[in-house]
Formats: sequence, C-alpha cells, structure tokens
Amino acid sequence: MAEISSESEKKINQLQMLEQSMQSLMAQKQQFQLQQVEIESALKELENVNEAYKIIGNIMVLTPKNSLKDELNSKKDVTELRIKSMEKQETQLREKASKLQNEILKEMQD
Repeated sequence: MAEISSESEKKINQLQMLEQSMQSLMAQKQQFQLQQVEIESALKELENVNEAYKIIGNIMVLTPKNSLKDELNSKKDVTELRIKSMEKQETQLREKASKLQNEILKEMQD
C-alpha cells in the first residue's frame, strides 16, 4: 500500500470537514423545507375559514385573516430565500468536495 503524503492527509481532512458541513447544511435545509410546507398548509387552511387565530406565547389571539395571510406569505418568502441560499452553498460544497476528491485520488495513484 502506498504511503500517504502529509499534503494528501490534509486534503483528506478537508474533505471530511466539507462532508460534515454539507450534512449540517442539508439538515438545516430540511428544517426550512419542513417549515415551508407548514406555512403553505396554514395558508391553504386560511382560505377555508372566516376567523383566524394566532398563537402568541401561551395564548391564542383572534387576528384579522388578511394580516395573518400577509405575515405567512412574508415568512414563506424568507424561507424560500433561505432554501435557495442553502442550495447554492450545497452546490459550492459539492463542487469543492468533488475537486478535492479527484486531487486525492490522483495523488494516491501517482
């Protein structure tokens, strides 16, 4: 078996850190996607009711339907932006990891 150079070891460690970052990012993205589904569900339910309540702390408060709808749409927009941002980060991390992996494999073959 070939000796692994210290440079290759550093790259392997970097690759492992990139993979951990990617896993963390994907978990966060999944949380935001879940939040987005909940918001969309709430907006859909809001269409079928005349009165709407908002939970504030430990109490429910009667809230104007349009106000709540605007708030949910705003949250939905922010969530979509966060998801898109995370998808960009994910793509960048994947590209870095792929490049690093190719470099490591090339060094190990030499």
